[in-house]
Amino acid sequence: MWIATREHSRELDRRATAEYGIPARVLMERAGLAVFEAVRDLLPKGGRITVLCGKGNNGGDGFVVARLAKEHGYQVECLVAASQDKLTPEADEQMRVAKAQGVDPAFCGDARYGPKLESIGSRDLLIDALLGTGTDGAVEGAVRDAIQAINRSGVPTVSVDIPSGIECDTGEELGDSVWALRTVTFGLPKPFLFEGVGLEHSGFWTVADIGFPTALLNEPTEARLIDGKWVADFLPERLRGSHKGQNGTVLIVAGSSGMPGAASLAVRSALRAGAGLITVAGIRTVCEAVAANVPEAILFPLPETAEGTIDPAAAEMLLERQSRYQGALFGPGLTHGDPVLELLERTWKDWNVPSVIDADALNSVSRGVHLPPGGCVLTPHPGEMSRMLERSIAEIQADRLLTVKHAVERFQKTILLKGPYSIVGEPGQPMLVNSTGNPGMASGGMGDVLSGTIVTLLAQEVPPYQAASCGMYWHGLAGDICANDIGTIGYTASEVADALPKARATITSRCERE
Repeated sequence: MWIATREHSRELDRRATAEYGIPARVLMERAGLAVFEAVRDLLPKGGRITVLCGKGNNGGDGFVVARLAKEHGYQVECLVAASQDKLTPEADEQMRVAKAQGVDPAFCGDARYGPKLESIGSRDLLIDALLGTGTDGAVEGAVRDAIQAINRSGVPTVSVDIPSGIECDTGEELGDSVWALRTVTFGLPKPFLFEGVGLEHSGFWTVADIGFPTALLNEPTEARLIDGKWVADFLPERLRGSHKGQNGTVLIVAGSSGMPGAASLAVRSALRAGAGLITVAGIRTVCEAVAANVPEAILFPLPETAEGTIDPAAAEMLLERQSRYQGALFGPGLTHGDPVLELLERTWKDWNVPSVIDADALNSVSRGVHLPPGGCVLTPHPGEMSRMLERSIAEIQADRLLTVKHAVERFQKTILLKGPYSIVGEPGQPMLVNSTGNPGMASGGMGDVLSGTIVTLLAQEVPPYQAASCGMYWHGLAGDICANDIGTIGYTASEVADALPKARATITSRCERE
């Protein structure tokens, strides 16, 4: 699915009416029905609900929810954080229809409004229809009071299209915002679902089909949410007559005396992702650790500095053998002292193998080491991206989509910004947002497993943009499998690597079923 910004969402509404003749009230009716279906999911046997409406079309959706709930036997209260004369024409029309069906809205300023707002903690469910995706200024006045009352109540809340007080395009909070249990957004997902405060405050979210024409929904935007079907189209098939040399030859340059385990995790991941041959280039301690943990790997011992890192003289050894490899990974556990900077500077100057640049290699980039001239996937977490772009982590996280756009412009390579809903960008391509993964993956070694997955795809001749995107989805799905099979917290990066074959089978079987 494409991801719609505030402006694109506005255009969807306008064009659906102007070009396809779908009345705004019909879209509003369908939106309200989609939210009411969420109400029935949460309260299948009925209950007491309060719908909090604003003055705009989001409030109009709320009036539809209130009417439908009333018609189906729910005990409904409707509070409007505005005076009646401030309602938009569409909202006013829906308010009158709801009133005719027995809904008795209390407007801000009515004697009933204040006491009812203060007593919403006694309700079973709240519907947040205060503000929509078009909001861009700080919330204030009656709307802010209503948002604070919702959050203070402790009652589960369903937000209509967007949690009120969240900025659509960045997910940032506009002073105060609703913390929803569930958000029902319409037509297409929006950026706020994947970044900023919106990522948390949206709760469990779904995209409802409210009748926008398919042609409008399929028009490209700047970003897309990828799914298993999209990924399956790029995963290489394993031919029956193939041998190990035809399934990707991978080089992993990683590890140091203090961090030998990172290389083992990357190797394990590449093995589980299906690489045909994997070579680890590292100091003796690292090679011994890999041999003990992943005996399938080929060892390429490199000279060592007194500090326990790879000696810069190893650059010539790597360059002499680069023609043997179809994909390379630099970074996990290397450290970022001066010898490592010199090693990478000397190696990358003439390096032409498609490569994943991760971990300490990214820190070397932030210190001025030039990237290889060939295809690369850079895989920073927010801290590494902060150093690369010389911005604070808060700035990086404030608008993750814009951050990736800036990084792509600066480095002219494929960029994968890790985190919840990881994002991939490449020059001239839409950004791709991941839809797999879970909070249990926030533990050590997960990045090493991700980089091992991506380098395998590179070695199997998948282009960097697709390799990064497929790798992040595949890796996240392996994490989801672990969360389901082992437990939501406490599974390890090694277990995620071991779940990669099952995750791949899940992706390809879904594609076959469809």
